[in-house]
This record gives sequence, structure tokens and C-alpha cells, in this order.
Amino acid sequence: MTLCTPDRTTNRPRIQRPHSPPEGPRRFRVAGADLSASVAVFLIALPLSLGIALATGAPLQAGLVAAAVGGIVAGRFGGSPLQVSGPAAGLTVVTAELIQRYGWRTTCAITVLAGLTQIALSALRVARSALAVSPAIVHGMLAGIGVTIALAQLHIVLGGTPQSSAVDNVLGLPAELASAQPAALAISALTVAALLCWPRLPGRAGRIARKLPAALVAVAGATAVATVAGLAVPRVHLPSWSSHALPGLPEGPILGIAAGVLTITLVTSVQSLLSAVAVDKLVAARADRGRGIPRSDLDRELAGQGAANVLSGALGGLPVAGVAVRSVANVSAGAVSRTSTMLHGLWVVLAALLLVPVLDLIPLPALAALVMVVGIQMVSITHIRTVTRHREVVVYAVTLTGVVLIGILEGVALGIAVAIAVALNRLTRTRITREERDGRHHLHVRGQLTFLAVPRLSRALHQLPHGSDVVVELDGSFMDHAAYESLSDWTTGHLAHGGTVETTGPSGARIADPTPVTASAAHPCCRPWTPWHNHQCGERPAPATGTGEADEATGTAGTGPSTGLQLASGIGKFQRNTAPLVRDELARLAREGQRPSQLFLTCADSRLVTSMITSSGPGDLFTVRNVGNLVPLPGEESGDDSVAAAIEYAVDVLRVSSITVCGHSGCGAMQALLNGGPDDPPTPLRRWLRHGLPSLERMASRRHAWARISGRLPADAVEQLCLTNVVQQLEHLRAYEPVARRLAEGTLTLHGVYFHVGEAQAYLLSGTDEVHGYDDVFTRVMPTGQREAARAS
Repeated sequence: MTLCTPDRTTNRPRIQRPHSPPEGPRRFRVAGADLSASVAVFLIALPLSLGIALATGAPLQAGLVAAAVGGIVAGRFGGSPLQVSGPAAGLTVVTAELIQRYGWRTTCAITVLAGLTQIALSALRVARSALAVSPAIVHGMLAGIGVTIALAQLHIVLGGTPQSSAVDNVLGLPAELASAQPAALAISALTVAALLCWPRLPGRAGRIARKLPAALVAVAGATAVATVAGLAVPRVHLPSWSSHALPGLPEGPILGIAAGVLTITLVTSVQSLLSAVAVDKLVAARADRGRGIPRSDLDRELAGQGAANVLSGALGGLPVAGVAVRSVANVSAGAVSRTSTMLHGLWVVLAALLLVPVLDLIPLPALAALVMVVGIQMVSITHIRTVTRHREVVVYAVTLTGVVLIGILEGVALGIAVAIAVALNRLTRTRITREERDGRHHLHVRGQLTFLAVPRLSRALHQLPHGSDVVVELDGSFMDHAAYESLSDWTTGHLAHGGTVETTGPSGARIADPTPVTASAAHPCCRPWTPWHNHQCGERPAPATGTGEADEATGTAGTGPSTGLQLASGIGKFQRNTAPLVRDELARLAREGQRPSQLFLTCADSRLVTSMITSSGPGDLFTVRNVGNLVPLPGEESGDDSVAAAIEYAVDVLRVSSITVCGHSGCGAMQALLNGGPDDPPTPLRRWLRHGLPSLERMASRRHAWARISGRLPADAVEQLCLTNVVQQLEHLRAYEPVARRLAEGTLTLHGVYFHVGEAQAYLLSGTDEVHGYDDVFTRVMPTGQREAARAS
């Protein structure tokens, strides 16, 4: 596919890949916010990288290598622009165990293999599946790692040597406390005090001082005190880079090495992906709302982390993962692109080459104290409150305990098993109560109705008196076939004995009657609870050969011998199930007239159900549908003024407050525009589609920005044109005198929507400006709960 440039022979645009930006000179520019953010992140990363390397028992240079590679490689190729990658505290226990068991060179080889595994997983596009892991398991895993880290580093803080397991470290603490080294303890206490007190400095001077990271201040202060006082404590020793250990061929049992690769892959991937999602929420909560910063592409992020691990392991570095502390600092410092992450990696390289004499002065107890505090902070009180509120504290506790006592993989496996058991328990727990109020029997069914609850449900139903008035309240989100049959069979018998049955939801709203229709009148798929889809009952019509509204225009879709029966059946269902619920509202609208809030202009495609997409009802929308959701410029309709008439009536008579143009994926009209040529016969469809030519020209023009979807590029030229068409038709709307007048008065707004049919996902065109128009970016519309959660985070 080629870019939209005029074709000399046909004088119509030919299409280039929409992924390619308009050509022009490209310059590497560093924003001031990225530069300052990179320095802030570097000041945090430097001491943490050394401390994590110390905690794992790896060469201290390995932490610097991982920080540099994580910043430059993962920052450049990852899918989360503002996430900072490097050696992570969550990998400390895993790496330490691998080094102790197989040695440093084999651990580097395992890191390389783990990176290759991550790249393979990203090619399979499984990144989203990592988010299916219960947060209680993830938080429990991180908390267990934090406890293990803190116990191990406490020995170094006291001037001793940590043991190989958390249990041994606990058992060895009394002896370590009895023989504590005063100098090491003093340096560690000073470091911890600085870490805890620095963020709480009061006053204006405190606000200025807090711009320096607490980790840097704590380590620098401890180093200065130890140097000036001449304390005899072990210090950092960075050997010459010429003697830096590189990976070798893996040596050890195959199953053990495979388990190590799996563990590194699991921990780094889950931590990086969850951190990327958290970074997106932090960016959205900033004052600038993250304008111009794309959302994370999780599969690309997984590939970027894999590439970083391959290079880090090959250069003798620690495993790399996305880290929350440095990422939060990057976002909070105002970073606007991946440049800040890459620059922080560059500063680490320069420090490793030029600041070795300074780094050699750092006391090891100070680094141990720093990592110990980080480990303690991984046991988050906020996370504990969250899992308690969601009744998953058992999953959290089991995972934490398993990680500390057994190991990470084993602890996570235990957590998954307990999470499944808790979910099954909730699924099978059904509470059925009965009471009598105002002469009516109320049966309250709370929980999920599965076949396991059928005996209790049947017993409770048959205890109700024959001929009585019954209200069945279903307070749950799932009912399987066995439970439905039991309820509907009882309902049929109860009605036959002269009783009444009303089925309601948890709020008391009446839901569809569960009484089954006779076999002669219904098809097995036609159930009241069946999710909405275009199912056909009885003999199905012959399938159409094409797709989209272009086929509808030619009359080739939806033909078949049962179409009339299907229509009559649908009307009958409306009269039986829906009409009683909406009759009062429609009667009010009939008396008072229509007062819609917006004009909704969309395509004639049968897959677009406007009421479903907008959750609207009678009287809400004044809808105009045509092939391609086109708005002809004033005076260009050549005898057909239907769209112009609808716009005038909606704006001047109905006084709508907004107009929405809604396009969709897979639009047949846009496909026809792309494939059309000057020699095509002038059919009515072709004459109508000429109103879409400005959209085709806009996509080809270099004067206009490329319409795009937040978080990803358009899939192909058709989607690019569908997006551009929405923007262009909004421009056409501005040419109508009633619309321009109302816009000038400030009493009318214009909106663009793109509906992806396959994803069932709506995208909203970013905010408008009366002078500059649109920024041509369609952003995902999230449910209210998700928006509130994103703002809260």
C-alpha cells in the first residue's frame, strides 16, 4: 500500500500505508521536561541498582549494566513510553537463588533465555493474559519477595552475612543481634532515618530539598559520614570493566535451568505489564491528562523487556523489569516521551565510566539498609486493605507465606489454587430466603444459580402455596440452563393453578417472564436471557455474499423465505415483552412531543444499533442514517435534501444541544470509495458516494494530520479512511448556517465517534477547538467505574 498521492492517469488518490507519517525532515529534539525527568530518575536508579546487585550477590557492576540497558533498550523499543526499566527488587530473591545454585555466568545465560522467551510470548500476543492473574496473587508475591529481601538485608545491616533462605535468616537473627557491628549498625540507622525523614521535611525549605530523591540523600549522607569519621565498614568495590564477567554456556540440570528461565520470565513479565498499566493511570491523572502520550502497547512492552533482558544478560547484567518507583518518579517529574527513560540510561553509563572513584566510597551497609526499606515497602498496607475489601485476603496471605517459606513459583501456584477455590466457592454459594409481605410471597435468591443450587431452589419453590402471588427476586449475574428450566417449569405449574409470578432483579425492576414458549412457537436458541445477537429462529435466510451497507444498497442482503415470519415473530416479542414496559413512556412522549438531546448521524450498516451503543431510549436521539454517515456540503445534494433538512429541523426546531457523527469499522462505503474509479457506472450508490471524496482527499493531503486511534495505529487504509471521514463530515457540518450560528452562540457542540464493530468498543474524537478544529485522535471510551478508578489511582 502507498501514501495518498494523486495518480496522474486517473486523477484520483492512490493509497499509501496509513501507518507512515507525512514525509518531512526529522530532527531529534529533547524536551526540557524529559531532560529534568531523566536526571531525577537517574539519581534514584544509581543507588538502587547498586543495592539490588549487592542483595543478589551479583557483581555490583551488573546492577549498573541492567539499569543502563533497561533505560536505553526497553525505553526505546518498549510499548510503555514513560515506564522506566532496570534491576527490580522483585527479582532479588530469584536472582540470588540462581547465582547461589548455578553461579553468575550461568545466571546471565538464564537471563538471556528468559529474554528470548519474552520475545516469543510477545509474538504470540499473550501480554493481556498476564493481567488475568488476580491482583491478590501479584501483591502477595511482591509482599513475600519484600519480606524475604528485608530479612536477608537485615543481616548485612547488622554487619553479618545473610543465609540462603528466609527461615534460616529468621533463625540466625538472635546470634546476629548479639554480635552486631556498631559501625555498620550506625551507618544503616543513619540511612534508614534519612530515607524516612527526608520526604517529610516541613516548610518551604523542605519543599525545595525534597526535589532531591531520598535514596540519593540517604546514601550520599551515609557515605559522607563514614568517610569523614573514618569508620571501618565494607565499601563498594567496582573492579575494572576489563575483568567484568560475561555469560557462559548454562551448566546444570536441564529441568533446574528451565525452571529458572520460567521464573525469571514470569516475574519480569507480570511485574512489567502491571507496572505499565499503572503508569497509564498515573499519566491520565496528571494535570495535562497525558495529552499526546500514547497508552501502553503491552505486547510491544513485553518484546522490549525481552530485548533488554537478552542484551543485559549478554553484557553480564541483572534481569530487567519495569519498576514502579522509578516510573512514578518519571511521570511525576513531567516526562512527555520515551526520551527521558533513554537519557536516564545514558547517565548511568556515564556514571559507571566516570564516577568509579566516588562509587567506591559508598558503604555496603548503607546500600543494604536502602534495599531493606524497599523490601519492607513492598508489603503495602494499601494493597492489604484492597484485597481485604474484595474478600481475597486468604489468597494474599497464602501467596505471601508460600513465597517466603517455599519459593516464588510454588507460592504463586498455591495462590492460584486458592484463588480458584475461592472463585468456585463464590460461584456455588447461593442463599435462598422466603418471606411474606402484603399478602405476597417473596422468594429472594442471592448468588449465582447453577445446577448445584437446583435442589434447594426447587424445594423452596414447591413450599410456596398453590394459587398465591409470588415475587422471585434474582440477585445474581448468572443462571445456567438447569436452574432456568427448574424455575420456568415451576412457573408454568404455578400459573396453571391460578397463581401469579413476577420475576425481578436486585433493584426490584421487573425482568422478562421466564415462562417458556411452547415448542411449536419457539426455537431452542430463543431464550429471554440470551445475550443480544442477530440470531434467527426456524429456517434461516440465505446468507448474503457481501458485507456492510453497500450490499444493503443493492438489495442483496437479508433475503430468504423466512424473513416475513422472522419479522412477525420479532414484532410479537416486542408486544409481549417490551411494549408493557415502555407503554407509559411512549404515551408521555406522544402527548408532549419529542425533545431529543442530540442529532445522531450514523451509517445505515445493520451492525450499528444506535440505542445499544449509546444506551439511549425513546425520545433521546434524533437519528439520521445513510450509506457512509455522510454530510453533503450545503447545495451539493442535487435534488435530495434529506440530510440538510434533518440538520435544519434538529438544530432550529428541536433545538438539540449536540450533533454526533458516528463512523464504524469495516464500512462498505469507505471500501467502495477506495476501490472506485472514474470509469465506474454512475449508479445511485456511486452518485451518493461522491460526497465522500473530500474525506479521501483529506486522507491524501499533507496539510492535515493523520486521524489515529489512541494506543495504536489504524489497522489498514479502510480504517484510516473511516476515521478521517468522521473528522471531514464534522467539518462539513460547520458549513451549515444553522450549525455555524448555534456554534457561535455556544449552544451547540459537535462530537465524533468511531465504533469498532469487532471489538464492541467506542472511540471518542478528542476535544474540539473553534479555531483549530480537531486533533484527529480517537480515544477509548471507558465505563464509568473504570474512569473513576483511573482518576482515583
